[in-house]
Amino acid sequence: MLDPRGKATEQALTRLGFEGVKEVRQGKVLELNLTESNPERARTALENMCKKLLANTVIEDYSIELDG
Repeated sequence: MLDPRGKATEQALTRLGFEGVKEVRQGKVLELNLTESNPERARTALENMCKKLLANTVIEDYSIELDG
């Protein structure tokens, strides 16, 4: 998928003299606070949220990080 914002950022970094930037992908980050305290159930719930609403899995990748 084309990422014009990422490509523009990559080119700007190069013009500013930063070397070794191979690729820039600019996307979105969602932070959710859940009431679920069990990490396994929280991860399962988040996976389902991503698949059903939060991520367009045809064109987007996502990862889940649990805090605490």
